[in-house]
Amino acid sequence: MDIAKVRREMMRWNIILTLNNARPIGAAEELVLSVVQAISPDATQIEVRRELDYLEERGLVKIQREPSGHWRAELTRWGVDLAEYTADCDPGIARPAKYWS
Repeated sequence: MDIAKVRREMMRWNIILTLNNARPIGAAEELVLSVVQAISPDATQIEVRRELDYLEERGLVKIQREPSGHWRAELTRWGVDLAEYTADCDPGIARPAKYWS
């Protein structure tokens, strides 16, 4: 088992859930980091930014990069569909299987 891969994929799913709960205004990276650190206390800002960037490249998240260096993120419509289980989840995100109907 690749522990680093599991950590990355779980972090991505938790970021999606955090941003889904922050809709419609999105969330500052500090809030996302605090949620991720509640699950993985040793998570860093760099890790969260890396995974936010990954999710942005997949079209699931939109990031506003402020001149001050702060990031703010929100889900795209594809990200909302993924969070709500109305779209398939490609590999790379540890979304649990839907067990309800």
